[in-house]
Amino acid sequence: MAASRVLNPVSVWHKQGVPADRRPPKPLDPKTLENLALRYVERFATTEGKLVDYLNRKLRERGWASDGAADPRGLAARMVALGYIDDRAYAEAKAASLARRGMGARRVAQALHAARVGAEDHEAIAPQVAEATRDAALAFARRRRIGPYGDGEADRAMREKQFAAMMRAGHPMDLSRRIVSAAPGDLPDDEDF
Repeated sequence: MAASRVLNPVSVWHKQGVPADRRPPKPLDPKTLENLALRYVERFATTEGKLVDYLNRKLRERGWASDGAADPRGLAARMVALGYIDDRAYAEAKAASLARRGMGARRVAQALHAARVGAEDHEAIAPQVAEATRDAALAFARRRRIGPYGDGEADRAMREKQFAAMMRAGHPMDLSRRIVSAAPGDLPDDEDF
């Protein structure tokens, strides 16, 4: 017979996710906030907006112990000026990565918006995204075995599911229809796109 386990009230987790026996973290000061920012940009490819969000979250969690107000926007702007953050380079790399995975322009735009990439940087890479539309759609079709990359003749219900998957991946409607309706093994020519 297994003995019942008695929980020690000290080892039970607190509602905020911090063990009851752990001291709360010290409030931030300017030097600690800068160290957090440096550590973040060292570890992650990021944008100025994402760094500001991260620093604001840390300030909410830990508080501020210095005179005067914390300036996460100013600190992030300084990281940009030092060249530690480049929103345009981040946007180009993210768009290229998503295109290789087969995501369309709409999904790329959503990802860049979520990463807080500015409108001017997003517009600067729009030609690169538009140029990769066909290749991204075919990469998605290849990965999901849709249309010309399919195993056999798909029935109407299967084609509708494949079309919906291509639309969710952010591809244009007309391009998605052409790929889904292509016969297996019949890769459409460049003029078809």
